[in-house]
Amino acid sequence: MSDNSTNSVVALLTGAAVGAVFGILYAPQSGKDTREQLREEAFKAKDKIGDQYDELSSQVTEYAHTARNNFENKVGKLFNKASDQADDILAGMEKELATLRKKNQELVKELDKLKG
Repeated sequence: MSDNSTNSVVALLTGAAVGAVFGILYAPQSGKDTREQLREEAFKAKDKIGDQYDELSSQVTEYAHTARNNFENKVGKLFNKASDQADDILAGMEKELATLRKKNQELVKELDKLKG
């Protein structure tokens, strides 16, 4: 979830809480009823914020898990590709070494002919 979305949710909840408080304070009822209503609204706001937090936390956890899996997959593919390339390089070097050994044997035979 983006920072902009998070800020929007926080702003929405804050605005709703402030609006509810002002609405209750200016309502035509007794102080005891107003205090009780404020307490109830505070508990509702707390529960709503808790629910939003839990949802956001769950989304962040899911995003982190997905990002970690994607990263691990990409690293695994990179290592496999590097391993394959290393194998190809080693095979090429072994082939070149075999060619050089063969040429070396031919040169040794020619040298022996020249000596003898």
